Amino acid sequence: MSPAIKYTLGRVGLFVVVLALLSPLPLNILVSGMIAIVVSAVASFFLLAKWRNQMNEQLVGVAGRRSAEKQRLRAALAGDEEAAAEGDRATEKTPEPPR
Repeated sequence: MSPAIKYTLGRVGLFVVVLALLSPLPLNILVSGMIAIVVSAVASFFLLAKWRNQMNEQLVGVAGRRSAEKQRLRAALAGDEEAAAEGDRATEKTPEPPR
């Protein structure tokens, strides 16, 4: 499962648990919701640190690949034939199906 999905489900789960714990108290639902948001945010900072770090590593990897592709495209647009050929999918050799 993706680290982003795990972290998001963990945050939502913490919110639901805290809200359920606050439900027996005689509080307005909006006040209970606000308290649940704050408490679950603080709890997730400590309890979900591992998943948050995994999600951060995944996002850094994606950002790095996008940055490299952006630089390659800029070089290709500037006239660098090598960069253009490196990312050109039309010039890649595809294997011929056997006959």
